[in-house]
Amino acid sequence: MPDQGSSRRTVLQLGAALALSACATPAARATPKRQPNIIFIMADDLGYADLSSYGRREYQTPNIDALADEGVKFVQAYANSSVCSATRTALMTGQYQYRFPVGLEEPLSGRRHIGLPPEVPTLPSLLRASGYQTALIGKWHLGRLPDYGPMKSGYDHFWGFREGSVDYFTHDAFFGRPDLWDGEVPVETTGYATELLGEKCAEMITHMHGAGRPFFISLHFTAPHWPWEGPNDQAESERLANGHPMAITHFDGGSMETYAEMVTALDKEVGRVMERLRSHGIAEDTIVVFTSDNGGERFSETWPFTGKKTELLEGGLRVPAIVRWPSVAPAGSVSDQVCITMDFVPTLLAAAGAEPDPAYPSDGMDLTQAIAGGAPVPRQLFFRYLYRDQQAYRDGDWKYLKIMENTFLFNVVDDPLERANLKLRDPERFERMVREYAEWEATMLPLDPDAMTHGYTGEQLADHFGEPATQADH
Repeated sequence: MPDQGSSRRTVLQLGAALALSACATPAARATPKRQPNIIFIMADDLGYADLSSYGRREYQTPNIDALADEGVKFVQAYANSSVCSATRTALMTGQYQYRFPVGLEEPLSGRRHIGLPPEVPTLPSLLRASGYQTALIGKWHLGRLPDYGPMKSGYDHFWGFREGSVDYFTHDAFFGRPDLWDGEVPVETTGYATELLGEKCAEMITHMHGAGRPFFISLHFTAPHWPWEGPNDQAESERLANGHPMAITHFDGGSMETYAEMVTALDKEVGRVMERLRSHGIAEDTIVVFTSDNGGERFSETWPFTGKKTELLEGGLRVPAIVRWPSVAPAGSVSDQVCITMDFVPTLLAAAGAEPDPAYPSDGMDLTQAIAGGAPVPRQLFFRYLYRDQQAYRDGDWKYLKIMENTFLFNVVDDPLERANLKLRDPERFERMVREYAEWEATMLPLDPDAMTHGYTGEQLADHFGEPATQADH
């Protein structure tokens, strides 16, 4: 769908791009001699401070921390949404998810014929047009066969899961439906899901390196999304499998110890991927991005923020974001640049020398100069979530927030916990931001009152999947 943004948004993006260009380093402005390989790693429901490099104290994540030691760590990074499928829409398109019907489903409701349309240009399809090999290893969650799928939206290869969550051992989704795929063919294998994804990504690196062309691999882990199962929790998996078919949601399970095992298992697989790059001598020719699809869940650490997944408080939106780009990012650097998931589309396209589709201009910003150490520039970012009628708008250090009938104005730099409501102290700013939010929202698709807002129900699942559930029905 063509861009529906206002001229005001275009001017703001142009101003940000010019400001970044002015502070670019010569190395960042230079055209790369060869197209870099790209690996984009996305965790699922990982909170802002769930990595030891971001402050977690109960366990260590040395392999992910090493990415920050060798690259840049963003400390003001946002997910496009506080739930996963909406953020993944923005990651694929580089646009606000609210421009597409699939992006209104938060999370993806499972209603038939809702998904990412194959005709929409995506990050992998645009890279593929520029000569890249492309693969998705892990979670898709942007629509189901026969209408939607990774290989219909720019990926040459797919190995992973189509639904929003699966059991880590049985690889079943709701109602015991098997949900492990190689391309568009269902497969069966044994093993802990996090480890399988790391292993498959390493195999894909070897395969693609042998082809002699640059590659783009999306490695989208399901960890640490529920069900709460560590690598040694086969018994817990069996308990769930013998229970209610909705038990995969696992609201009564888990512990801090289990969560630590899930995150450290993820960290171990990131180490496996990096070791495979080094073994082929291509680690210095590969951009590696690590981030999360939304804020953390029950066992997550979100300090210094409040709020969790599904909330537009900072804890529901702020995520870790690390970019290891040896030729551009100063090792061990920290950036205060405000950024968001959809920024990675123009950033990685520029890194690859790939052309965007002019009919679908990005709502994001090329972060190359920020990655190279450029000074941060102010941003304007917008969020909404149908559940509890939530709205949010960040403008510089300020944030307008609405939750049901309650409205707030925060300075999220001075007050990251969002405790001091300043709307009466600064009424002009508050009224301006409310007005600007309304102007922005008018350029997006209207909210869909039938969209799922806080999880599956048994009736909706039965309508979506049909019964009896068999793998062939996928």
